[in-house]
Amino acid sequence: MQAETDTVRRRVDIATSTLSGTQMALGLGLLAALAFTLLFVQDPMVHDSLHNFRHGAGITCH
Repeated sequence: MQAETDTVRRRVDIATSTLSGTQMALGLGLLAALAFTLLFVQDPMVHDSLHNFRHGAGITCH
């Protein structure tokens, strides 16, 4: 008998069986908002504030 591997498809199956439709919709909405922010917000002031936040949180980014 072969051990089950931890694959993306298996994780998706687990998520769809344990999460409600509302939870999945909220998760996808959050991902869409984050993607929009990362792709389209290129204002230097926003970039600088996020950069300063990362440093304030102790994250080394360069």
